[in-house]
Amino acid sequence: MSTERLAYRFLFMAIAALLAGAQPSIATEIGSFKDDLFAYPGILEQADGGAFLKIDYDKMRDIHKRDEDPERRVRGKYVSTGVRWYQDFETIEADGRSVDVFKVGKLRGARFAVIFVHGRGGDRKLGANDYSFGGNFNRLKNLAYKNNGVYFAPSARDFDDQGAADISALVRHVRAAAPNAKIVLTCASMGNFICWKIAGDGPLSGMLSGMMILGGPADPSFLKSPAYAARLPMFFSHGSDDTVYPWKDQHALYKRLVRDKYPARFVLFQTGSHGTPIRMTDWRETLNWFLR
Repeated sequence: MSTERLAYRFLFMAIAALLAGAQPSIATEIGSFKDDLFAYPGILEQADGGAFLKIDYDKMRDIHKRDEDPERRVRGKYVSTGVRWYQDFETIEADGRSVDVFKVGKLRGARFAVIFVHGRGGDRKLGANDYSFGGNFNRLKNLAYKNNGVYFAPSARDFDDQGAADISALVRHVRAAAPNAKIVLTCASMGNFICWKIAGDGPLSGMLSGMMILGGPADPSFLKSPAYAARLPMFFSHGSDDTVYPWKDQHALYKRLVRDKYPARFVLFQTGSHGTPIRMTDWRETLNWFLR
């Protein structure tokens, strides 16, 4: 073999190796990030072919041993703050509205987007906090940035028409800037009133790839919504000791969806309280279910 042909062969092999090495970055699955710390600590029960999980939650282990200052500041090993270089507080102008948001990652060209809507008494700062809720928001921020995604935590003006209009404007803004992104709308506690309103908007819910309901109220009218008709994938997580919104109401809606062979999952944290789903939901596992 001539020197020229040998050099060409090595060049071809080098290019092939580079292309092979690039494949994980364009894979659909979100890569690992602190999985050993954030994966569910134990499964007590499974049902519905694995769609329902009852998780072993222990307040002493999952709050007091995890946090330096219980419910205020998680231990340092749960947090990676380098992602702060890629985050900002912004005001987005869309649909004639000004929406205050916290954003991590690059919107244009993003392959997925997560929008987190806070509950009563919260604002965009809640979803920006690295150290509260066991560091789970910090993990979400890192998962989004490291996997070509974008994460938004908007401030909702209320949990009625004004708040729904704000979040709707943000969804449309994301869709316009990242037409191929899969958008997952996540609502916590009272913020779920906004999720249910958006589920009733056919064109808007049609822009979503999934909806997450974290410790919120159930809405039986969802079964008559455009989102239901389009079979928008739904994820529910709840604490069994939630005294604000009983988990059985949400579970009843989930069971109806299961009977309809609808794409739905339910994660129940045994003995968990109202804020447990925000602290304990496994973002990577859940988002990969939506993105599959």
